[in-house]
Amino acid sequence: MFRFSLRRILLFSITLWLLSIFTFSLNYWYPGNTLTNMSGVTPAMDTYHDEANARAMDSTIFRQYGQYIAHLTRGDWGLSLTSQEPVFPRLMQQLGATVELMILGALLAVLVGVPLGVYAALQQRQWQDRLILSLSLSTYSIPVFWFAQLAILLFAIQLDWSPVTGQIHPLYAIDTQTGSILVDIWLSDIPYRASAWVNALKHLWLPTLVVALIPLTMLVRMIRSAVLDTLQLNHIKAARVRGLSDRTILVKHVLPTSIQPVLREAGLQFSVLVTNIMIVEVIFNWPGIGSALVKSIFERDYPVLQGGVICLAMLILAVNFAVDLIHAWRFPQVRDVIDED
Repeated sequence: MFRFSLRRILLFSITLWLLSIFTFSLNYWYPGNTLTNMSGVTPAMDTYHDEANARAMDSTIFRQYGQYIAHLTRGDWGLSLTSQEPVFPRLMQQLGATVELMILGALLAVLVGVPLGVYAALQQRQWQDRLILSLSLSTYSIPVFWFAQLAILLFAIQLDWSPVTGQIHPLYAIDTQTGSILVDIWLSDIPYRASAWVNALKHLWLPTLVVALIPLTMLVRMIRSAVLDTLQLNHIKAARVRGLSDRTILVKHVLPTSIQPVLREAGLQFSVLVTNIMIVEVIFNWPGIGSALVKSIFERDYPVLQGGVICLAMLILAVNFAVDLIHAWRFPQVRDVIDED
C-alpha cells in the first residue's frame, strides 16, 4: 500500500505541476496585457502596480512562473476584471455551493441507483429488468440542459412544487460564509432557521434531481452488470451449496465483490458529474463555480476564468486521487498487480 500511495502521490503532484504550467500559459494566450490578465489590475489603477508590473515584465519567464506559484499558494489570485473583487475568496464561496450540489446529487444517485441495479440483476430477463434498463437508457439519452428546462416547466411552473431559480428566497437574508446554503443557515443566528431550511430545500431538490440523473442511470447499468458477473463466480455458487440464504449471499458476498468495478469507474463518472453541474448551475442560476466560470467566459474576465479552471481541475484530480487510494485499500489485489509492474 505504501508503494502504491507513493506512486499515486507522485502522479498527482506531476499532474498539478502540469496544470499550473497550463494556467500560467493562459495569461500569454489571452488578448491584452499579460499582467492585467493575470492580476486583474489595469495599468491606470495606481502607480505602485504600474512599477511592480514593469519590474515583473523585466524578469525572466521562470521567475514570473515562480511568482505566479507563490501568489497561488498565498491565495492571491488577482482581481476580477468586471467587479474588481478578489478572485480567491469569491471562488471559495462559489465552490461551496458547487460541492453542496455535487454531494447531494451523488448521494441521490447512489441511494437510488444501487438498489435499482441490484434489483434489475436479480430479476434478469423479467419485465422489471427490461423496464429498468429501458428507463435508464432513455434517461441517459436525454441532454441535461433539455431535461433541466423540462423539469423547470413541469415542477416549478406547472405544478409549483419548486422555485424556478436561486438558492433561497432573498427575504431570508442569509449571510454567505461557506457558499453552501444549508451550512450557512446552520451557522447563522436567525430566529427563523427552520423556515429558512425548508425554503432552501425547496430550491435545492430540483437541481439535485437533474444533477443526479446521468450518474444514476450509469450506476444502475454498472451495478446490474457487476452483480450478474459476480453471481457466476465459484465462491457464490459454493455459498449456495453450503445453504446460505439469498439475503446473506447478496449482502456479504455479492455486493462487496460487485463494488470493485463500479468504484474503479467512479473517478471517470465524477468528471461527467462536474460537467453536468456546470450546465445545471447556469440554467437554475445556482451561484456555484460552474456558473461563474461560464459567466467569466462571456465577460472575458480572465482572472476568474483562470481561477475557475484551477478549482475545478484540482477538485477532479483530488477526487480521482482519493478514489484510487480507497480502491487500492479496499481491494489489495489491485495494488499488488500495480506493484508487480
